[in-house]
Order: sequence, then C-alpha cells, then structure tokens
Amino acid sequence: MHNIAILDDFQNTALRFGDWDSLREHADITVFTDTISDENDLIERLQPYDILCVMRERTWFTRSVLSRLPNLKLLASTGPWNAAIDIEAAQDLGITVCGTASSPTAAAELAWALILAATRHIPREVASFRRGGWQVSVGSDLHGKTIGLLGLGYTGGATARVAQAFGMRAIAWSQNMTQESAAKCGALYVSKEALLAESDILSVHVRLSDRTRDLIGARELRMMQRHALLVNTARGPIVNEQALIDALREKRIACAALDVFDQEPLPAEHPFRSLDNVIATSHIGYVTDESYRLYYGESVENIRAWISGTPVRVLTPARREISYTTQIA
Repeated sequence: MHNIAILDDFQNTALRFGDWDSLREHADITVFTDTISDENDLIERLQPYDILCVMRERTWFTRSVLSRLPNLKLLASTGPWNAAIDIEAAQDLGITVCGTASSPTAAAELAWALILAATRHIPREVASFRRGGWQVSVGSDLHGKTIGLLGLGYTGGATARVAQAFGMRAIAWSQNMTQESAAKCGALYVSKEALLAESDILSVHVRLSDRTRDLIGARELRMMQRHALLVNTARGPIVNEQALIDALREKRIACAALDVFDQEPLPAEHPFRSLDNVIATSHIGYVTDESYRLYYGESVENIRAWISGTPVRVLTPARREISYTTQIA
C-alpha cells in the first residue's frame, strides 16, 4: 500500500475531481487543506508519504526539503510545469515528477474580469448597492484604449484576442518577443519603455524566473501614466511589491488589480488588503471547474501509471514542461 497526501487543497474540493476511488485498493489518501511554510513542520507532516499530489506553487519543494523526505518517490504536480519543485534535486534523489495539462484561457478570463471590475468600479458599486445606495462612481470605456501586454504566451495571447473584441489597441513587449510573434496575436511589438508609457492598462503575462523577477520596479512604475491600471495575474514577484505599494499610496498610477502576491496566502494585515486603489483576488486565476478536472483527473492518471510501473507526463531537467496534447495511450 502507498500513502498519498493531497496538499494545499484550500477549498477541500480535490476529491470531487478525478477518479480517486480507482487508487484506494493501492493507497491510503489524506487531504490537507492548509499550507505549511516552516520547513521543519512541513517535513514532519510529509514524512509518512511516498506520493504527494501538489497544487502548483503553493508548497515549495527545494533540495533541502526533498532531501529530508526519504520515503518520497512521486511528486504528482498539477499544471504542465511547477517552478516550486527543484527538478534537478528530485532527479538526483530518485523522485519522479509528473505534470498535467492546464486550461489555456482561465487566467486570461480572470484578467478581463479584473480589468472590467477596475474600470467600471464594480466592487464600489456592489458595496453601495448592498448598503441601499445608488450610483457612486463614473467608469471608463475600454473601446479605443491601449492595453499593454507584458508577455504573449498562451495567457497573454488569449488576453490580446479579447482586446480586439473590445476595440482596443494592443501593444506588447517581452525579452524574447519579435514583431512577427506579436502580430500573430494581433498586437504591435514595442519597446519596454513604450509599453509602459503608452498603456492605459498594463497586464502582466510572463513567467516568473530570474530574468523576470522585479521586471516592473520603481523606475518602470514612474514611466506609467497616472491614470493607468496595472493588472497582474501571472506571479507576484514579477512586480516589485514595495515599489507597487509606494506607487499606489502616492497615486503615481491609478489602480492595481491583482490575483498573485509575493507571499501566498497573503497575510491578513498586508497593505494590499486596505489600499483603496487595489482590487484583488486570492490567486483564483486557475481555480475553475474545468482546470481542476484537468489537474486532478490527470494527476490520478499519473499516480496510477506510476504505480503500475509505466510513468507518464514525466518532468525532468531536460523536459520541464509537458505538452498540452500529452495523453495516456
């Protein structure tokens, strides 16, 4: 028998998705709904388990953590890649890491939900309505505005295509972008400086890496227009947190709409929870029925295949992301 732990199931919904019953003759399954950040406490909790089903980037599996889990043999991660797992360390320690497909549109849809909420002041209007009030703000049209896209991967590209439907001008920049790749998504490739200076809305869609950490800092925020909205549904550390807090407090940009943060879950006393020009959600960009069916459904398939001795969707240092078309034969 194997011992499986499902980690960081904040909504206590994982067992609703995927055929977990098909594993019960081979394994005992435990669900944890909280996150442990202290390494020693985390090690103590995970010692009994040889299989961990992990939600991408909620718990970090560094070499230090992995080396202290001698029973661990399989990390079944949700998503096609997971920056929170040290893939090299896992390989060195004989731990198999598997991934899953992911919804290519869920995060882009949330980006637009945040954009519309911010530009039409939806939170304020809803709060007023519930108090018995009526119109309290004046919103803005999207038509004719410029949206700047920091990155045009599958999420940024989906965001760009929606911008066309709203009649917006889309401009884009990233470190690897070309005029041709931007044009394929209906966006105009510009310099980083032009992206910041011309965008009415700047939406972040690059991956977090050493190159993109603090990609938007105090200097970049000073280049933005005072009426600009910054939207981040990618990863918190891409935008320097303190620089953004300072810019919002000083009204150097109008508003930030955020779904991702440096520390998650976000501490209750964090400034983002009280600034009146912040609209925020709790990293729900990928938290949809369709995404969870992919994540947990394929995680069960990955665990079952590994138990049978034929692992699939394996992530290695040379293959850090699975194909979205990967299927079990």
